[in-house]
Amino acid sequence: MSDIIHLLPDSVANQIAAGEVIQRPASVIKELVENAIDADAKHIQVLVTDAGKTTIQVIDDGKGMSETDARLAFERHATSKISQASDLFALRTMGFRGEALASIAAVAQVELKTRQASEELGTKITIAGSKIESHETVSCSVGSNFLISNLFFNIPARRKFLKANSTELSNILAEFERIALVHPDVAFSLYSNDSELFNLPATTLRQRIIAVFGKKLNQQLLNVEVDTSLIKLSGYVAKPETARKKGANQYFFVNGRYMRHPYFHKAVMEAYEKLIPVGEQISYFIYIDIDPANIDVNIHPTKTEIKFENEQAIWQIISAAVKESLGKFNAIPTIDFDTADMPDIPVFDNSNAFVQPQVHYNSDFNPFKSASESSGGGSGSYSRPSASSADWEALYGGMGRASKMNVDIAPDESEEVVETSAYSSFEVTPAVEPSLYAEQAVAEKSNQYLQLKGRFILTSVKSGLMLIDQHRAHIRVLFDRYIAQIIKKQGISQGVLFPEVLQLPPSEVIILESIMDELVSLGFDVSNLGGGSFAINAIPEGVEGLNPVELIRNMIHTAQEKGGDVREEVQTILALTLAQASAIVYGQVLTNKEMSNLVDNLFACAAPNYTPDGNIVLYTLKEDEIDKLFK
Repeated sequence: MSDIIHLLPDSVANQIAAGEVIQRPASVIKELVENAIDADAKHIQVLVTDAGKTTIQVIDDGKGMSETDARLAFERHATSKISQASDLFALRTMGFRGEALASIAAVAQVELKTRQASEELGTKITIAGSKIESHETVSCSVGSNFLISNLFFNIPARRKFLKANSTELSNILAEFERIALVHPDVAFSLYSNDSELFNLPATTLRQRIIAVFGKKLNQQLLNVEVDTSLIKLSGYVAKPETARKKGANQYFFVNGRYMRHPYFHKAVMEAYEKLIPVGEQISYFIYIDIDPANIDVNIHPTKTEIKFENEQAIWQIISAAVKESLGKFNAIPTIDFDTADMPDIPVFDNSNAFVQPQVHYNSDFNPFKSASESSGGGSGSYSRPSASSADWEALYGGMGRASKMNVDIAPDESEEVVETSAYSSFEVTPAVEPSLYAEQAVAEKSNQYLQLKGRFILTSVKSGLMLIDQHRAHIRVLFDRYIAQIIKKQGISQGVLFPEVLQLPPSEVIILESIMDELVSLGFDVSNLGGGSFAINAIPEGVEGLNPVELIRNMIHTAQEKGGDVREEVQTILALTLAQASAIVYGQVLTNKEMSNLVDNLFACAAPNYTPDGNIVLYTLKEDEIDKLFK
């Protein structure tokens, strides 16, 4: 039997490795910028064309490489960061495996110019598909200059699955922001198609966060600082009132490396328990400094997942630190006295004798003593205590003449005056359980529909009893309406009296510009003010009660999360987000006419049984199922 196992060619092995490390243009930028930081660069420029699909250029002023190192850097597992296995647990650098340049060169055309400060001339290397095309000496500046062209040119299938330019550029900005946030001492700039998106000078951490996400964030951040024998924790958390449903900026950094950690995320959110509504998110920027021997960063190809040795202890430290920050800055509601207006509290003096307060009252006063008793009348009669006649005459002075003119209006004293009560005509009904009595009254009033607990609409159908979720039913109706408006571009706009200003970071500006046509079709009027600011001049009819800033922000974040590229998919995302925000809420009481209109509109939809995102709208309880309940 012949042997069937063989070694793969280096070019194929490099492409397989590239599939793990290089997933999109953002992955290339991440690897190259991290290498520049490891080379002690203080100024890093990133230039992309067509969201990195055409070219990616990263220029730094770091140490540079010698001629031999420049050639060796493109070999697999060639690195200057580690030399033995134990070095993996003492890492302080960003990259270490030596796969980045080899993986990039396997799937793109690469040109490298690099020079060390001690050398007069530098080195230029050109590689395409792992094959060296040229290697020469050139004149260049100190540092490294990588030019990546035609990413995935030799793997058409991978290139075909790249997203739209707006989505890929958004991913590039996300990776760029993560690196910029953890290295405030490095100056960064980012250009897309010759347009400057970021220009971040070296500064402090707080100023770097504000430069990336906007000045509005400056008033929302609370400082977090704690130093223990296990970890050193620093950073910022946002105030509880800034919580939002989507789009919160949540970042964990460990030893200068961005990571995702759902367990530690719960530690932060646990500190905000009962301070923010359930399901809403809070922004935080938390930096952890820990002994590299207590973590393992080599468990994921992109190094965004890190394993900790003492996760439970770190969880408690994070939660306690955030709670301390919230309490220190009065972010938790407390009784807070203004010391300037505090009254002087006298010091207790034991020498002074205290006299018990005395209560003075008229022992002869009897409010139940009637006038007839005082005049010798019977004991069974009652009348109000009489007031001084002088007081009454002063009050009703001048009315004597009027009473004489209308003397015939007064009733005859001989007539018997019968006092009637508001409850004298109350009809006593048999005892009925209040809830059943109320439901019976509502059912008799509606004659057709019954609303249950402000959530479900009940109605009788031929096969049994139908239950309709009013919120989901309205989502279905509104979604179909908004989709039709987008397609026909017939959205009705409602102008606002005072335009709202929407401030967005560059990563969200890209998404907003990509969905602007759909927003206009829905009825929005948004104008660009420059600098990431947009004015909302008009909103769609029917959403007047909603916050337009948060509404558009939620649409942007939903489109960013879903990564919609096809125009129809973007339209679906926007229409669904707007429908969910505008639909009637649970607990809203509906009249019989409103319920009738909602049900009629629901069954006029093409798919009334489910919401656009797949949730059940209605359910029919069969008649035989009801019969079984009473057997």
